[in-house]
Amino acid sequence: MPDQSTRTVLERFPAGGPRGSWPAEEYAARQRSQGRPAQVVMDLPTDTFLVVTDTPADH
Repeated sequence: MPDQSTRTVLERFPAGGPRGSWPAEEYAARQRSQGRPAQVVMDLPTDTFLVVTDTPADH
């Protein structure tokens, strides 16, 4: 059976941040330093960066 997981959005950041500022990446790095496997993805319809984590689905 394939591995099934649930994607959880931890935080949202607008794509139009100041030049040289990466708040979504910085937030994800802080989450990873605390042991949470966070990653940044782009939500194109809303022009927003999402910091997400995948968690195993409960069965």
